[in-house]
Amino acid sequence: MFNILVVDDDKNIRYVMKEILQTAKYNVFTAINGEDAFDVLVKEHIDLAIVDIMMPCMDGYEFTKELRSFNSEMPILMVSAKQLPEDRKKGFVVGIDDFMTKPIDTEELLLHVKALLRRLKIVSERKLTVGKVVLDYDSFTVERQGEVHELPQKEFMLLYKLLSFPNKIFTRIQLMDEIWGVDCETGSETVTVHVGRLRKRFEHWDDFEIEAIRGLGYKAVKK
Repeated sequence: MFNILVVDDDKNIRYVMKEILQTAKYNVFTAINGEDAFDVLVKEHIDLAIVDIMMPCMDGYEFTKELRSFNSEMPILMVSAKQLPEDRKKGFVVGIDDFMTKPIDTEELLLHVKALLRRLKIVSERKLTVGKVVLDYDSFTVERQGEVHELPQKEFMLLYKLLSFPNKIFTRIQLMDEIWGVDCETGSETVTVHVGRLRKRFEHWDDFEIEAIRGLGYKAVKK
């Protein structure tokens, strides 16, 4: 099941879109603006974002531009009541993949979503490529030039999260909450242990590195 993030400050629109997408068997997360959306992205793996333009704190343009600074692959569908050509053009300039106008037609929305997922080959595979390294989210494997490692689930999810947001610092608490769950009784040292295992496993690979940020947590660096 694919995870879709709906970002809109109108609660009625969020509700309607969530109902449409859930009926179509998508897993849906919601946010009221761009800032709220980034909080969701830190905690969840998102396959596609549906974003309004006019929102408080951080509008759709700002959100898209910021997201594209470190994630070039996630499909973004901008949905807005704005219909002028310059509004569409600005959206594509900052990095959206598609544009729809409100009011939303259910069938059209689903067609746009399916087309975006199909276009980026996410329908059949959820993969992240870093240099010569390919991470397959469905099999928990990491492959590089024929060398394949099948990772334990937690190790894979930790590596996938860090490499999905290169150069972004995650605290140990953030990583614990997302990957092990907020109710997990083990301490944040679990993250340290798993990072150590990942470093040891991939110490001879020069495509990426996991760096410890003293007093904060960890970040992945593409090389």
